[in-house]
Amino acid sequence: MERTMGAWLNGLLGVLIFSGSLPATRVAVLDFDPVFLTVARATVAGILALALVRLFRLPHPARTDLLPLVIVALGVVVGFPLLTALALRHVTAAHSIVFIGLLPLATALFAVLRAGERPRPAFWLFSTLGSALVVGFALSQGLTTNPTGDLLMLLAILVCGLGYAEGARLSRRLGGWQVISWALVLSLPPMAALALLTMPPTFTDITPAAWAGLAYVSLLSMLIGFIFWYRGLAQGGIAAVGQLQLLQPFFGLALAATLLGEPVSLAMVAVTLGVVGCVVGVRRFTQ
Repeated sequence: MERTMGAWLNGLLGVLIFSGSLPATRVAVLDFDPVFLTVARATVAGILALALVRLFRLPHPARTDLLPLVIVALGVVVGFPLLTALALRHVTAAHSIVFIGLLPLATALFAVLRAGERPRPAFWLFSTLGSALVVGFALSQGLTTNPTGDLLMLLAILVCGLGYAEGARLSRRLGGWQVISWALVLSLPPMAALALLTMPPTFTDITPAAWAGLAYVSLLSMLIGFIFWYRGLAQGGIAAVGQLQLLQPFFGLALAATLLGEPVSLAMVAVTLGVVGCVVGVRRFTQ
């Protein structure tokens, strides 16, 4: 019982931290180029992760762990941050947060493919219904007016789901903070080089809000959030604890409305509630 409660608490803390990622990214890309933002946040987090690895004298990962760590890095260190940063040049943070409703389905799909979990058939029925609600919302908003942002968000969800499932699978053996730390350390050399190459000629026009956004996604979204998230997934099951991500749209929409002053339509709220209802059904059939 204590382990189960710990898994859900760790997962919830991770979701709370991740909820601020898209609003913070939205603020940061107003001043920073999306590519620079992606490599800069990975570089800052990578330096911190390297310090942790040295401080605790972690043994080097086994050769068989290198490929999974590369998959984690490509999914959550590079893929999701870059794709969302690019998407937020085309859509609002509030609009993009609705797509987070697809993350539990994507995570569960890769839990089956990469971690061998086997949810019941009813699980996929509810998951598909939830996905249909999100896609239907995007279509109702006029997908043709800005298909680029929506497509980038869908791709981001896929690579993030893979990174979540792969990292959680590896965390069962290595530990949550060790997995994200090594993924960041492996990414550090190319990310640091790209950060130098894409660095803007001057930082004088960068607002404090953009710097705060960069700090948030570097420290909290890229490192600390994953320490709790991977531990929760590893303890409680990827498909089950992964359903906590359905709380993320609620937290994210609230942040987008209060901090950025972005409009949150009734349709956005209705779709989010509908998807949450579907994942409640999914959650029942993972037990």
